[in-house]
Amino acid sequence: MAKRLMGKPVVEALAREIGAHGQVLAERGIAPGLALVRVGERPDDLSYERTAEKRACALGVQVKKTVLPEDAAQDAIEAAIRSVNEDAAVHGCLMFRPLPSGIDEQAVCDALATEKDIDGVSSAALASVFMDRDLGFAPCTAAACMKLLDFYDVALEGAHVVVVGRSLVIGKPIAMMLLRRNATVTLCHSRTADLPAVMRGADIVVCATGRPRMFKAECFSAGQTVLDVGINFDDEGNLCGDVDFDEVEPIVAAITPVPGGIGSVTTSVLMAHTVEAAVRKLDA
Repeated sequence: MAKRLMGKPVVEALAREIGAHGQVLAERGIAPGLALVRVGERPDDLSYERTAEKRACALGVQVKKTVLPEDAAQDAIEAAIRSVNEDAAVHGCLMFRPLPSGIDEQAVCDALATEKDIDGVSSAALASVFMDRDLGFAPCTAAACMKLLDFYDVALEGAHVVVVGRSLVIGKPIAMMLLRRNATVTLCHSRTADLPAVMRGADIVVCATGRPRMFKAECFSAGQTVLDVGINFDDEGNLCGDVDFDEVEPIVAAITPVPGGIGSVTTSVLMAHTVEAAVRKLDA
């Protein structure tokens, strides 16, 4: 049976780090501030918002919410982002995506000041990840994967990592972050020839496609570490990942469960980035 790579101890370790940085800020009379910008009432956005607010409260991060209607115009959304940029009490911003159809989402993302882009949504922040520079912040989910791998001492240097999924939210940025740590990365997608065979040949597999229980036993081999980034619901309404956990767990060496794995770490990384942004501003 595989070792379960639980998110809870990673979250607890991050909380200690955040607390240490928070103490430094408190001594200078600074409270880290997080802006949440939401358009409409998508259930998944509301769920993440509640989780973020709860985690922020526990870690001493002040939250400011801006909620716009589903039919908000492009200029109204960009104006809300500019307001966040101008607010000295806000150190980081989470903008819920995807935005409604008809909105130029990238233009909205690029309107956010790089130093407040704690979820790596702007072109400047993503360029920093791809160029191995520390000017911005990586997307929180990709960063959460790296935090979990490090916490459990998963060796990356020289390891063959297969990343399935090529989005700018997870697949592409985590591939770059793994390369920075001297892993050998194969970035796969829906058109990859004989994907199960490619996956079986990896030391570490990161699954980030958003398709419930897509990856079965045939895709894995003994000794592997599997990170399941998917947050999905099956036909019965049960929360599940991209990996068929029941089939795969008996095969591999270690695996993240869903729920209880990467998702729980992502929100803590969001808070860690907010606090770090406040520290960077103080240092500057």
